[in-house]
Amino acid sequence: MKLCVKIGGAQLEEPMPRAVLAAAIQRARAAGHEIVVVHGGGNQIRTLCKRLGIADRYHEGLRITDAATAEVAVAVLAGLVGKALAESLSDAGAPAVSLCGADGGLFTARRHVHEAVDLGYVGQVERVDPALVDALLAKGFVPLIATVAPLDGAAAGARDRLYNINADHAAAPLARALGCDALLFLTDVPGVLDAEKRLIARLDPDDCAALARAGVLYGGMIPKVDAALAAVRTLPDGLVKIAPAAGADAVLDALRDGVGTRFLNDAANDGRPASDRAHG
Repeated sequence: MKLCVKIGGAQLEEPMPRAVLAAAIQRARAAGHEIVVVHGGGNQIRTLCKRLGIADRYHEGLRITDAATAEVAVAVLAGLVGKALAESLSDAGAPAVSLCGADGGLFTARRHVHEAVDLGYVGQVERVDPALVDALLAKGFVPLIATVAPLDGAAAGARDRLYNINADHAAAPLARALGCDALLFLTDVPGVLDAEKRLIARLDPDDCAALARAGVLYGGMIPKVDAALAAVRTLPDGLVKIAPAAGADAVLDALRDGVGTRFLNDAANDGRPASDRAHG
């Protein structure tokens, strides 16, 4: 299978967890899977912005990205985070190449327009050319994709900086354009949990709406669930999961039933009564 593995910046901050995750990616490669990694780095951007005296501002979970912050995002995501992960993967026996949208015309952005606030250099994936990723995979490399990209030629907006794209939101259109069979959001929790903190094995859009109304979904899990629901619409025949990043076989484990939360386009896809879907 061709797997798109989305990794948050929190899983990449420290050398030891990064090395464990790199080893898990290599084990999945050794099992015959092709791996494409899409990664974030929000914590690292915040840290460098603070050191540089750049204000950290958000609106509805999206970073407001002025020109200075856009430069930091490129330096951190396509530089510090991507290169550190490439080093860890190479040490694990998985040669990797750190990329962003500007490399080889991999992907472009369009401005993310919000009716209430100017988000600045914040984008969404517009156009993807899989040629570079396909060539790297064919040569045995692991492509690492930082989600910053130039504005598309047909899009309106300033062109003097690369645009920062939320990695969770970028993962689905990238996975589809790259022909991936599965999209795995690896994170620091076991998956989506119910009100009693039990893992929910499967969720469809109606289930997610009910959990949100009940206040069970909150904080950082809300954008991850939204991204997973968007992904299952984008990849209706693919495997979409939120699963734990920890463990020596985190990637292979995420493909198994009983690990993480799988997202379904609708309840009918599961083939079981709704009363049975939540926990097994």
